[in-house]
Amino acid sequence: MSPTTQPLVDVEDVRTRIDELLTRHVARLRTVLAAASDDADVLADAVAQILTGGKRLRAAFCYWSWRAHGGRAGTAEADAVLRVGAALELFQAAALFHDDVMDDSDTRRGFPAAHRAFAGLHAQHGLTGDAERFGMSAAILLGDLTLIASEQEFAGALALQPLARSERARTVFDLMRTEVTVGQYLDVLAQALPWGDDPAADEARAREVIRAKAARYSVEHPIVLGATLADATESELEACRTLGLPLGEAFQLRDDLLGVFGDPRTTGKPAGDDLREGKRTILTARAVARARAGSDEATVDLLRTRLGDRALTDADVAVLAAAIRDTGAPDDVERLIELLAGRAFALMDERPWDEPARSQLIGLAHAAVDRHA
Repeated sequence: MSPTTQPLVDVEDVRTRIDELLTRHVARLRTVLAAASDDADVLADAVAQILTGGKRLRAAFCYWSWRAHGGRAGTAEADAVLRVGAALELFQAAALFHDDVMDDSDTRRGFPAAHRAFAGLHAQHGLTGDAERFGMSAAILLGDLTLIASEQEFAGALALQPLARSERARTVFDLMRTEVTVGQYLDVLAQALPWGDDPAADEARAREVIRAKAARYSVEHPIVLGATLADATESELEACRTLGLPLGEAFQLRDDLLGVFGDPRTTGKPAGDDLREGKRTILTARAVARARAGSDEATVDLLRTRLGDRALTDADVAVLAAAIRDTGAPDDVERLIELLAGRAFALMDERPWDEPARSQLIGLAHAAVDRHA
């Protein structure tokens, strides 16, 4: 977590209380797993690990949106909102388990991705069968476990809330989960489609994936969910959607830049992982478009043939990253981040939010797009 983000999520003990809820859930999970088999505790270890760290931005956006729309700290309703925040964090964990399988990622937050760890466990204990298949199967099941956990926390949070509030919040939460699932499929589809012949179409497809898979669930829906839990009006909810989407897009675009140019010591991922995984992003689409416009066929060929090559060495990654940088595409993406974030900040300035929620939400928004990890 960046030094600017940590104090923001610590205000009113949001991070501490979310962490306590997640720790409590892992403890309950251990009890359930222990009743099933001594062999199952390793699943709880993996859940605990993926829940360690993380920025807690989604939970914080939800909580401070609730405060901005009239929620009061120290109430029973505040406890319910924090449980919703924990449900968001558990849903993210589920998405990460599944995403790492689909992307065949090697690491997550500085540790081996779950499917890699369980493949290693298979080899360590001399189990029979295919180690990689064992690892992928375990990671898929871990994703399912954390999806169940997310639903449990969310249902528990709403149990004592008024019916109308619960139904409105449930609608937002269900839409978020459906969109992320569809976005994951669109991402998988994009990886399988021909790429590089039509950079404009590639960029449009990447933008579609960003919105469905990341932007709405990372920023828009948590903000809308918090406002919903405060019984915000429909016009207030629409304002949250209008500012949340461009901010979420800017958040993901920053992630795409960090995936190529970020420092592994802060991102928790090896340099160039996104290049080895062949992420079809706006960044890479812009790089191809700029190379084509400059008749730089060597760069076009380099990007089309080496992006997604698992055999890329660190030196190869450096060459590929330099080629992308030399096209000027990162500057394009920076300008797009500035445009989208600027739109969101202008809309935030117009909202009649009270302090300290106003400053907290604006600070969280800056942390989402100005970060280095």
